[in-house]
Amino acid sequence: MLLPPITEGIRPYHMPFHNKIEPFQTTRLRWFGVVFFFSLVGLGCQNAVPPSEAPSDQPGLFFSSVEREAGLGNYRHTTGAVGQKWMPETLGSGGGFIDYNNDGWQDILLVAGGTWTGQDSTISALRLYKNNQDGTFHDVTAEAGIAPIVAYGFGVSVADYDNDGDQDVFLTTLETNLLLRNEGGFFTEVGQQANVAGPTTWSTAALFFDADRDGWLDLYVGNYVPWSPQADKWCTSDGTTKDYCTPHQYEGTPGFFYHNNGDGTFTDQTEQVGFVNAPGKTLGVAALDFNSDGWTDVVVANDTERDLLYCNNGDGTFREMGVASGVAFDENGRARAGMGIDTAIMGQAARPTIAVGNFSEEMVGFYQYMGNNLFRDRAPVTQLGAPSFRSLTFGLFFFDADLDADLDLFLSNGHIVEHIERIQASVTYRQPAQLFIQNQNESFDAATTLQGEVFAKQLVGRGAAYADYDRDGDLDVLLMENGGPVHLWRNELDPAAHEDLHFLRVALQGTDSNRDALGARLEAVTRNRRQTRHIHSGSSYLSDSEHAATFGFGETSRLDSLLVYWPSGSMDVFTNISTNQEIRLVEGLTEPEVQTVAPLSHSGTGTQ
Repeated sequence: MLLPPITEGIRPYHMPFHNKIEPFQTTRLRWFGVVFFFSLVGLGCQNAVPPSEAPSDQPGLFFSSVEREAGLGNYRHTTGAVGQKWMPETLGSGGGFIDYNNDGWQDILLVAGGTWTGQDSTISALRLYKNNQDGTFHDVTAEAGIAPIVAYGFGVSVADYDNDGDQDVFLTTLETNLLLRNEGGFFTEVGQQANVAGPTTWSTAALFFDADRDGWLDLYVGNYVPWSPQADKWCTSDGTTKDYCTPHQYEGTPGFFYHNNGDGTFTDQTEQVGFVNAPGKTLGVAALDFNSDGWTDVVVANDTERDLLYCNNGDGTFREMGVASGVAFDENGRARAGMGIDTAIMGQAARPTIAVGNFSEEMVGFYQYMGNNLFRDRAPVTQLGAPSFRSLTFGLFFFDADLDADLDLFLSNGHIVEHIERIQASVTYRQPAQLFIQNQNESFDAATTLQGEVFAKQLVGRGAAYADYDRDGDLDVLLMENGGPVHLWRNELDPAAHEDLHFLRVALQGTDSNRDALGARLEAVTRNRRQTRHIHSGSSYLSDSEHAATFGFGETSRLDSLLVYWPSGSMDVFTNISTNQEIRLVEGLTEPEVQTVAPLSHSGTGTQ
């Protein structure tokens, strides 16, 4: 299936401050014009979708395991474990997608793990696989300058922090952190020069976002506990044998916030902007403008400590309101083992939503915004609670797996105790991943092997990410195992095979905003239906997904309008947009840029 020309059917609209819309040019409005425009296009309608507009259940949703044929079969995460039962061995690893060479195809970046003193110390901290544009990848770790970088790594966050047009990488480690500046597809480590290496600290999740809307991406780094081989504690589950400790045995290490100075360097402003009094033990961090004021807020998932919600005060400073908002604890007032986290804007009501992966017998958290700075955990009523109760969830993310206009939820699961079955008969060490497919009443149904034998595989799942790596319009899944291989699950939905299946992919480029447009919000409107996506880095567990937005429309073949709310506070509007294409929008320009690629097509059979 070839993508139509990127400009086909798109007409930019000028939006003046009166009740007439003229087809003239795209005008960029500040946030105070948003409410007025909603009244013009009917975005405030909360009625049910009429039958002619409602997307039908799409046939053919199926994922196949293709990592070996794709050229990823030689990767294996290294924990360094040789019997000491050291705590960091259980938590890796992360990874995700990056277009490191700006060719429009998503490449794969994997954290390799690490080793201990006396073991082989030549293992590269990261592995980079270039997309060959034919469904396969090849290892370019050495030629991209990454091979000499050695560290006990955990997670990555990908973004263009210096606004030079290519994506850079921040790597969290067990000691000092690393910042890999991308210079035309070749990476140079500049963590110390940029002042983000930090002290010797076990760091985990990281997030690039523009806290003060100055057009430069700032950085939040989550930390875990003050562990070292010398400070290792002896823990046991049977009274005699040493086992991996849980975070209960340690105090937490608070996170850091680094303000981007716009010259390639950062300044530690953790205390100045309000990221203080944090309990640490962080494993997940995500961005979300939950109160729709145009300023990015930050959500933090902590392991056995309260989760945090940092509300942006509208000037780049923050106040922590996790307890007051209802996201800090479970319904019984207890802290859960927060790990992976993601955020989304869900459904017709455009409801800000936070999903948090937790320990086995804790169920996933599914917090939805109810207004007045309050969230409610709706996991049980949305049918997410019971199916996730036995799972120990690390990575998780929202995406529209079946392109039916409803966001689905993917969970990457796996325990940390190898012999957990001897302690808890109902819980296993290796666990299958889970895909929860949202239905039209905003509850979820668990995917089965009808959606692919991949959902029967027993894994020690950790990080997870998504991207349309084969450029066929649907979203594929990357999943990392602790001490194991990487899994690439190709989505065989293939819109080319379904005439009644429609999608739109939108990539953004900021000008007044940060170049990656992190913090932007997009709204796609078709008659009485509205879909919302927000562009963000980080999320999931130690991983990063592609930054483009994918909309599914079911049987609907044309949009009425596409609204882009840029992080700078401006807004662009496009109308009469055809589906089944990919477009790039540049902030303030009246015409999209052309993406000329020929996507792959596949039969839908796959390999297991």
